[in-house]
Amino acid sequence: VPLAVALAAVFFGWKLFSNKQRKVLNPTEFQHFTLKAKTDISHNVTIYRFALPRPTDILGLPIGQHISLAANIEGQPKEVVRSYTPISSDNEAGYFDLLVKAYPQGNISKYLTTLQVGQTMKVRGPKGAMVYTPNMCRHIGMIAGGTGITPMYQIIKAIVRNRPRNGGNDNTQVDLIFANVNPDDILMKDELEQLAKEDDRFRIYYVLNNPPEGWTGGVGFVTPDMIKERLPAPASDIKILLCGPPPMVSAMKKATESLGYTKARPVSKLEDQVFCF
Repeated sequence: VPLAVALAAVFFGWKLFSNKQRKVLNPTEFQHFTLKAKTDISHNVTIYRFALPRPTDILGLPIGQHISLAANIEGQPKEVVRSYTPISSDNEAGYFDLLVKAYPQGNISKYLTTLQVGQTMKVRGPKGAMVYTPNMCRHIGMIAGGTGITPMYQIIKAIVRNRPRNGGNDNTQVDLIFANVNPDDILMKDELEQLAKEDDRFRIYYVLNNPPEGWTGGVGFVTPDMIKERLPAPASDIKILLCGPPPMVSAMKKATESLGYTKARPVSKLEDQVFCF
């Protein structure tokens, strides 16, 4: 009997160890991950699901950070590397999801469209200056354009999941201004709406260049007045996060500075009041 007990203890100890979630990202070396599925969201937006080596593995990506994708592309003298933020989190084991918009001139985004299920992509990480921790500030204001929603979504999802009602301790207020050209360009709309529906401390304000009839959101570009009305006023315990096309981010840096927020520096640091991804 003692031997049986000892063997059982060894077995369950091994089982526990083998089922333990393993972080697979390596910040210094690229690894190959296999494409498991492709889901087209629109004519030029796709969610790519990459498998991790084991079903219990997690990516090991801190909230707010991103990963690098690399590929040798025809016509390019050297390997092309681009950064992406997964829309999945470490709550989901065995895979990670990337939402990518294919641009005519986009090297990696175009390369991904040619990738077939079963083929691999080189990935390295985590990287980035932003590491979100619960209650790191009282109120976060976000301005996102197009696929710039991905790092915002990652942070919003983490905050809502970590509310006291869900067993967590995060009380951060979040307000998002999300700018797009057309209604069909609004990425992750259903997911964002669901988060806003279940959480009264997260609000969204949409801005469209080409709004439909009866539109009640913002129209045109994001203006200083929109920021003033929708996002937290400058204070020591708030943050403004920016992510989107470079011209938009540049305009938002100027707009926030004109409203009295601390001037965004060329390369953002975690402690900055205005942080650009």
